[in-house]
Amino acid sequence: MCIKTFALLSVLFAAVPAMAQNNVIDEVVWVVGDEAILKSDVEAERLNAQYEGRKFDGDPYCVIPEQLAIQKLFLHQADIDSIYASDQEVFADVERQYEYLIEQIGSKEKMEEYYNKTSTQIREMLRDNIRDGKRVQMMQKEIIGDIKIVPAEVRRYFKNLPQDSIPYVPTQVEVQIVTLEPKIPQEEIDRVKKQLRDFTERIESGESSFGMLARFYSEDPGSARKGGEYGFTGRGQLVPQFANVVFNLTEPNKTSKVFETEYGYHIAQLIEKRGDRVSYRHILIKPKVDDKDLEAAALRLDSIADDIRKEKFTFDEAATYISQDKDTRNNHGLMVNPNTGTARFEMQDLAMVSQEVAKAVENLKIGEISEPIIMLNKNSKEVCAIVKLKNRIEGHKATIAEDYQRLKSIVQEKLGEEKLEKWIKEKQKSTYVRINEDWVKCDFKYPGWIKE
Repeated sequence: MCIKTFALLSVLFAAVPAMAQNNVIDEVVWVVGDEAILKSDVEAERLNAQYEGRKFDGDPYCVIPEQLAIQKLFLHQADIDSIYASDQEVFADVERQYEYLIEQIGSKEKMEEYYNKTSTQIREMLRDNIRDGKRVQMMQKEIIGDIKIVPAEVRRYFKNLPQDSIPYVPTQVEVQIVTLEPKIPQEEIDRVKKQLRDFTERIESGESSFGMLARFYSEDPGSARKGGEYGFTGRGQLVPQFANVVFNLTEPNKTSKVFETEYGYHIAQLIEKRGDRVSYRHILIKPKVDDKDLEAAALRLDSIADDIRKEKFTFDEAATYISQDKDTRNNHGLMVNPNTGTARFEMQDLAMVSQEVAKAVENLKIGEISEPIIMLNKNSKEVCAIVKLKNRIEGHKATIAEDYQRLKSIVQEKLGEEKLEKWIKEKQKSTYVRINEDWVKCDFKYPGWIKE
């Protein structure tokens, strides 16, 4: 870092007491390298933690600035190594977090009042935080690398664990599923298509804007509030039917013909193309399922379940040849936990995937099949299903025989943490750090911030 930067930061620190006398509410509390940590940064993180219910292991005014300082060490190394997060990933997470905040706080206006910022400023805050967070994660993965361990290391770790430190594994289940989608009458499909064609006429005549119609009528919760708009997106991030339409649009603001995807029926407009990415807006309408069609699908599944119980065919065969759930039918109906990539679910994880499935298997015995249930699939469509409890592993203290993969992950995580801690301590030695005298009396996790 150049002398000029040192001088500038020294001036900032020296000016803090004088500025405080003039009721200036912000100040530099730490400097790490050539990056300043402001009191407002600490307060913002404290406010977020308070809202999210997070607790700090110690004084927040000691813990938070140290966490921010560690983040800056990783970000500085990410700059050196040219590690950057993609704009598309950041944009998508910003929008998800922005919508989540509105939903949790109650309204856009309440959110602005809570943060004392405009919507634009909140988006900018989220963008910076999310981008930095992603770059820190990427840098940490780079530092940790690919940790390979052999079974002997896992057994040695497990053997040396005190009895009261052996992890407890909650009850886990393995679940198979067969689903049927209720038949949608042609009249309902025609109604949806006509509604979308009417929207197109209103847009092209100037009677209504695409954005207004999307806000009022689109059934895509991720974009309706934004007038149907999505930021720049790559082809691989879209289902093929949708990508084929939006990537073939050539004239901005020209409305596409009505088209179908697994989510329902759409119309779309191109906003802008940049290389191999497009920005677009769309309106999604889903055909409504009639109660009698749901009942018909449930009755068919009830009959299928009876035939399985009578051993006319197996659940595996029903899942393979009858089920309309494309994610499980090639795996004999076995559901996969998205968090672990295995077939085992803790009940809370299963409820996150489907509360209806979790309720259905809660009181089943191993091998039993549920009554037909109505549930929402991953595309938020109503479908009917029967589920079978393939296996239940009762809660227990971890063992090598039953829980090798879990214990292996614990050992890998421990070794990764040790690598990161060693890297932080080494990085501290070569990084300029200055802490405001009012913020230095702390029991830091890494004492190397204060150099003798």
